[in-house]
Amino acid sequence: MFDIFQMAFMQRALVIAIFISIVTPLIGNTIVLKRLSSIGDALSHAGLAGVAIGLCFSWSPVVSAIVFSVISALIIEYIRRGFPNYSEMATAIVLSFGVGVAAVFSGFIKNAASFNSFLFGSIVAVSTFELVVVVVLSIAVIIILLLLYRELFYIAFDEEGAALSGVPVKSINLIFTILTSIVVSIAARTVGALVISSLMVIPVACSMLISKSYKQNVIFSVIFAFIFTIAGLLVTAVYDLKPGGTIVLIGIAFLIVLLLLRKRK
Repeated sequence: MFDIFQMAFMQRALVIAIFISIVTPLIGNTIVLKRLSSIGDALSHAGLAGVAIGLCFSWSPVVSAIVFSVISALIIEYIRRGFPNYSEMATAIVLSFGVGVAAVFSGFIKNAASFNSFLFGSIVAVSTFELVVVVVLSIAVIIILLLLYRELFYIAFDEEGAALSGVPVKSINLIFTILTSIVVSIAARTVGALVISSLMVIPVACSMLISKSYKQNVIFSVIFAFIFTIAGLLVTAVYDLKPGGTIVLIGIAFLIVLLLLRKRK
């Protein structure tokens, strides 16, 4: 089974999977605590729109997805500031916009297989350029999240209290939303845009069942995401399945087992 990792495309997919399994739960912890789980779906659909535009004009789909997702992140923050009491409306608007743009431009794509690889993920389609982009941006995101660890912790639990204590809440929220859009975009090719938000939430949900502190929750969620992703890639390679759906189903199976074990105690 492990002989398959001698293949170049599998090695690229494995490296990307390792970095994605680190950055997605790091983002996911703050998303879950802030009750913003839907923002992953909104930005993933925005990234999908960027992919469709990129494929139509023969641009790099990963780069166009990142650009479109970052712009969508800025729009979300702008709408949230305009309607502070209806912040979830911003994600719904961006999600609808992303779906609309993706639907329109997908009709002009000559190679539908390329677009489908971003929908559900593909371990074969990952190029060396995409590998470099994912690694560089993942490292940058991890460094920024570590630098903002304390501020994000305060904002996640008490945004108003954080603002009163001098934390630049608006700026931190903007940076975090942009980081989320970048993570969603770089993970789309391997995991799939339609399920990337699940990879942000499910490991965190599993971790919350066994952790006793925020720090433990972050560590365990990364471990769970790593296990789900590597196991998903192995199953995908052996049985020729879609990686995104396989990873998510493995994660949900783990979550169900943990819930059952918790009820027995």
